Amino acid sequence: MTPEPMADIATLVGRIEALETQAAHRDRAVDDLNAIITAQWKEIDSLNRQLRRLSDQLAEIDARNAHGAPEPPPPHY
Repeated sequence: MTPEPMADIATLVGRIEALETQAAHRDRAVDDLNAIITAQWKEIDSLNRQLRRLSDQLAEIDARNAHGAPEPPPPHY
């Protein structure tokens, strides 16, 4: 008993369609993950720039204090 060729073709077509569907879902997932990673890198870059600015400001304050310059009084004085 040999299987019918049409049944084999229908089975193969079904399997191919299933694989194409899985590939499309994976492509979408990869695109979504790529968008998330890109957004995270932008945020990380922004935070790194902010950290550098704050570090520079702190270093400037430390340098002024190290030179014996008096620290200005707080605003409420």
